[in-house]
Amino acid sequence: MLIISNIKWTLVAQAARIISQLANIFILARILAPSDYGTMAMASVVTNLALLLRDQGTSAALIQKENLTDQIITTVFWFNISTGLAIALAIMVLSPAISIYFNQPELIAVLCSLAIVFPLGSSASSHQALLERNSQFKELAIIEIISSLIAMILSIIAACYGFGVYSLVIQAVMMSLLSAIQIWKTSAWRPSGRPSMKALKSILPFTSYMAGSQIISYFVRNSDSAIIGKILGASSLGIYSMAFKVMLLPVQNITWAVSRSLYPIMSRQQDSLKEMGTLYLQTVAFISFLSAPLMAGIFALREPFVNFAFGNKWAEAADVLMWLAPVGYLQSISSTAGVVFMAQGKIRFYMWLTFISGLICVIAFIVGSKWGMGWIVTDYLYLHEHLKQAELGTGRERITEFLVFASDQFRLAVNSGNIKDVAAYYLLATIITILPSLVISTKLVGYSIFSLFSAIWRSVFVSLIVCLVIRYCYFEFKGYYGNPLSEFIILIISGVLLYILLSFVLIRPQIMFVLNKLKTR
Repeated sequence: MLIISNIKWTLVAQAARIISQLANIFILARILAPSDYGTMAMASVVTNLALLLRDQGTSAALIQKENLTDQIITTVFWFNISTGLAIALAIMVLSPAISIYFNQPELIAVLCSLAIVFPLGSSASSHQALLERNSQFKELAIIEIISSLIAMILSIIAACYGFGVYSLVIQAVMMSLLSAIQIWKTSAWRPSGRPSMKALKSILPFTSYMAGSQIISYFVRNSDSAIIGKILGASSLGIYSMAFKVMLLPVQNITWAVSRSLYPIMSRQQDSLKEMGTLYLQTVAFISFLSAPLMAGIFALREPFVNFAFGNKWAEAADVLMWLAPVGYLQSISSTAGVVFMAQGKIRFYMWLTFISGLICVIAFIVGSKWGMGWIVTDYLYLHEHLKQAELGTGRERITEFLVFASDQFRLAVNSGNIKDVAAYYLLATIITILPSLVISTKLVGYSIFSLFSAIWRSVFVSLIVCLVIRYCYFEFKGYYGNPLSEFIILIISGVLLYILLSFVLIRPQIMFVLNKLKTR
């Protein structure tokens, strides 16, 4: 099964990248000053947004388009080159103004150096899209591993020789350069002929809506930080951000690898709805099998995990994780819905769905930060008691009394929110927005939402059992071994073993199917 091979190699590359990043952090953090990382973080605000604008969905269009001609590929290639050069030039021109905004003079040289990354990446984006279209993920994994390893080594050497923040710049530039060279060498395609405006117009509807959905997603992903930081302050934002990273790290890596691997295969199955639907359900079941126990484990052991990983000062993050763990699972199983929309060319609908979902999430962040959840129950009880005791003669007087009382309570509720309320509202918003997405995506591949539930309920059921058992053992045997760290490790191992045991009882056929495919690839 090609999807298993794709996922395997994508996960290998992702694991190598994470290991490289962690090693990089632990080594460079001892050499570089915090100000160097701060300068790079300022530059990242600009470069992260520029990365969204660089591709504009052209790579996804090359993978998705059913009848792909050499003229379209050539046109996209030169369009990407032009866009990469334009972005690099814009960053260089705007770097003095950005430097003044951040009050960081060194940012000019850093941004001008990082600008090189964009034409380098653009020069190889079409070639990489063609490799992904042909499911050559093994070759791409090798390229990414080699590039990240060499770039990391060069960055460490530069840091040792006193290059400061520019050692981080060297790492980014070398990563792009080495990847581009290897991708060009691996891909058999070469630009030929002249670009065509007609060919560009044939993919513009897809790319424009794709770029729109990416930009919307970018601002929604950063809206929680902006809203929480503004209303609740830096301390609350720091706790929420840490809990969010804990939830996001495992889920994001799993879903990114699966979605990247699934997209080219589903794009080739546009005329085979039955095969696409079967593949979609198998993929969602696979994601659920991995993410359900991870999120259940985070939920069950959130207090000791936060304590051992970050220390007592981050204790409030455990309360936030109680709400974010379910969010992580829901987002993981819905991640492939976007792949279905893209593979079937429903990108305009997907963009508007992303916009509406994002709007609901932003409202949830504002309501959670500003008013919280406690006022809903409290005000209901006060209102019920108030109206019961009030001696009101007419219906008009009752309405007036109600509006006055509700207005007073609403005013009192302002600024009573906290990060736990934000996380709770985020879970509610996630449930509201994900259900329509899953219903529509399953319908597009010829199935119903009940087929999807049938594919995931076993892994969810097993994870819930493990969660309850581990949670019970955590409280029941707390202090039994005298060493909290030993207890934590024992609970983790017990949870893993219990999940594997119950999984082999309830979902043995699916597990053996995946294991056999992994062995043969």
